[in-house]
Amino acid sequence: MSKSNVKEVVREKYGQAALRVTSGAGNPCCRDNPSALEGSCDPITSNLYDAAQEAEVPDAALKASLGCGNPTALAELKSGETVLDLGSGGGMDVLLSARRVGPTGKAYGLDMTDEMLALAEENKRKSGLTNVEFLKGEIENIPLPDNSVDVIISNCVINLSGDKDLVLKEAFRVLKPGGRFAISDVVVRGNVPAEIKKNMELWVGCVAGALSDYEYVAKLAKAGFNNIDIEATRVYSIEDARAFLSGQGLNVDALAREVEDKFISAFIRANKPPFVRDPGRAPVAGQ
Repeated sequence: MSKSNVKEVVREKYGQAALRVTSGAGNPCCRDNPSALEGSCDPITSNLYDAAQEAEVPDAALKASLGCGNPTALAELKSGETVLDLGSGGGMDVLLSARRVGPTGKAYGLDMTDEMLALAEENKRKSGLTNVEFLKGEIENIPLPDNSVDVIISNCVINLSGDKDLVLKEAFRVLKPGGRFAISDVVVRGNVPAEIKKNMELWVGCVAGALSDYEYVAKLAKAGFNNIDIEATRVYSIEDARAFLSGQGLNVDALAREVEDKFISAFIRANKPPFVRDPGRAPVAGQ
């Protein structure tokens, strides 16, 4: 599957998800629509936020949340920081981040889908927050200057990219020296059957495009990050595997046994070093 094909399918599917929310249909997760996903509950996007966090954002932002974790709860955001959410969707994590960093901080959301951006702008209006800005663009080409962001968060989006090396290179570029990379994503432990890796619908559903834990560490290190850590936040059971494989034209029972406990939601942390040494030259901050 080509990188352009992946991008267009992702754009179409997430645009449809935004339209479902604006039309009042909700999104295909357990909380809103148990009959979606061919009669199964999506084990990846459900039950990620506590009641207090859900109360902090407009209902439409919650319903448009299609992540696999809760990076705002784990990123340890501080007052006055600048945060960037890669693939911000309906804006839930951006709005939560904006409240954490306060009026002296700033929360950016980046998304390539017009329908999601329109929904996010409406959710921003409803929230009353003034330290939020949504940007149109792709996570492989972030429309922000070098060394401009304290923290990058993302919620089950980087695995959707066809060029993850470029995403991580861009993330490193826009982070300030000493900045933090703190995302939630689906990660694979072990080998995955070829039928899953080549299935486009599962790619869009945060499964087929997932990196192994070793690949994630290697790619982050290649981009220049240090202090890399991957912490499992949810391990998907055989029942979960059946749920995200159903309706995909696959042998569900056979494949579910092969993928049990291999897919996890993880919190992935890394840092941009305060200084990067170039042999023969003095340390240069963030370069």
